[in-house]
Amino acid sequence: MPTTPLANRPHDHSHCVHSALSEADALCARMGLRLTALRRRVLELVWQSHKPLGAYDILAVLSDQDGRRAAPPTVYRALDFLLENGLVHRIASLNAFIGCNHPEHAHQGQFLICRECHVALELEQPAISQAIIQSAADVGFKVEGQTVEVVGLCSACQAA
Repeated sequence: MPTTPLANRPHDHSHCVHSALSEADALCARMGLRLTALRRRVLELVWQSHKPLGAYDILAVLSDQDGRRAAPPTVYRALDFLLENGLVHRIASLNAFIGCNHPEHAHQGQFLICRECHVALELEQPAISQAIIQSAADVGFKVEGQTVEVVGLCSACQAA
């Protein structure tokens, strides 16, 4: 029987958030980048669950929490910073963002997305990336970036 991925197991999710923020702090310090309070807060919101979060969902939470209407460009700039520095991934099919499990090194995103509960699990399989790069090269195409999104049912939704 396959093991249940962390996102579907009962766990202390605050540990996921704390770890992600600590890694972001360390990465930004090493690279001489500024993790502003807003960027940090947006990253924290993205890590609140293992479900991808849209920019307008983030905007709504920010507006509700500080009592002022946050501006969309501010959230998009924060997300751009997080994307550029490998702290989050964009899931195009959902137009949403999810925290990166491995921000310490550059890699291509591969995600298993549950069509029922919308949990997204990041895989890191270099063989998948290499197969795509090689297949593209075979037809004269140079890959500049890739995100693989696989839709199906997670173990929890299959059991339900």
